[in-house]
Amino acid sequence: MADQYAYSGDDKRPTEIPAIRWEEPPEGPVLVLLDQTRLPAEEVELVCTDAPALVEAIRSLAVRGAPLLGIAGAYGVALAAVRGFDVDEAAAALASARPTAVNLAVGVRRAQAAHEAALAKGGDVRQAAAAALAAARQLHREDAEASGRMAEHGLALLDELLPGGGHRILTHCNTGSLVSGGEGTAFAVALAAHRVGRLRRLWVDETRPLLQGARLTAYEAARSGMAYTLLTDNAAGSLFAAGEVDAVLIGADRITADGSVANKVGSYPLAVLARYHHVPFIVVAPVTTVDLDTADGASIEVEQRPGHEVTEVVAPQVPVAGAEAGGGIPVAPLGTQAYNPAFDVTPPELVTAIVTEEGAVSPVTAEALAEVCGRSRRVAAG
Repeated sequence: MADQYAYSGDDKRPTEIPAIRWEEPPEGPVLVLLDQTRLPAEEVELVCTDAPALVEAIRSLAVRGAPLLGIAGAYGVALAAVRGFDVDEAAAALASARPTAVNLAVGVRRAQAAHEAALAKGGDVRQAAAAALAAARQLHREDAEASGRMAEHGLALLDELLPGGGHRILTHCNTGSLVSGGEGTAFAVALAAHRVGRLRRLWVDETRPLLQGARLTAYEAARSGMAYTLLTDNAAGSLFAAGEVDAVLIGADRITADGSVANKVGSYPLAVLARYHHVPFIVVAPVTTVDLDTADGASIEVEQRPGHEVTEVVAPQVPVAGAEAGGGIPVAPLGTQAYNPAFDVTPPELVTAIVTEEGAVSPVTAEALAEVCGRSRRVAAG
């Protein structure tokens, strides 16, 4: 199969995309988001002045990706506090905006707890709002740092499993700086391999039905100068059969106590293919994505998305006269019912390793995950 090696070495082109930032213009604090529904056609920013606007941005996927949702949730609580809205009401709305990604609720709780603690110590509303904002900013910094450490651990694991370099990595959905305070999760590992000349090819699943791979991962790979090829999700099997995949790298929206991994729908079939073809299947996610309070995959609430995302095709920035529902072009008969889960769940026995900022867990067991989470808490406390 024709191939091409990526340029590597002193490639210093910018790769971090400002997916989220806090600003304080004269008219009052705002949360500014890069609208990911408009990519790759154009880079447009959304300005959120209150929690309801952020909730809508989360539900519409203008802001998305587990780590970034946690950051956004924390900033949303701070935004409500600083602008004098009901913090508990805002926190409840934000935490329930998307049920599967555990980071969202974690970020919300962290800022809310800081706000409550400041009030409990006798602080006034301004001091409590400042505490919530400080918590959000700290979470943002921690996620950026975690991204860098995950890239290091992930690259070391790849080199251990696949000595000699020339890695051909298949990825699903989007896991770069668009979902993170840093350079991402799984994509950050591939980017690290690219920078040291050990990435031969990044295979990018288009990721139906919302095309986060085609629209977003390909966008980030192009910006980073990586050698990448886009494929339809159902073409992955032929790649494995041809021996063209050395490893699968994906992110996660929730990892349960037993090591089950909820990620963008289509991840589980890749795990099955990888196991059959003896290819490592590696999950890259921060410790904040590990939910020790959820026992197993069967206990995860899987978000069900609207059917029109399947029955219609939407092209970014292309107006469609007379379009209904999602504003797209119908590709199925009117009234067609669609099954559209946002995520699927991969059992731990199909996962070669889970890479976190605290290191890689392999084999994936409940005991090993609990130990990594405990290590992370000790580091945070120390």
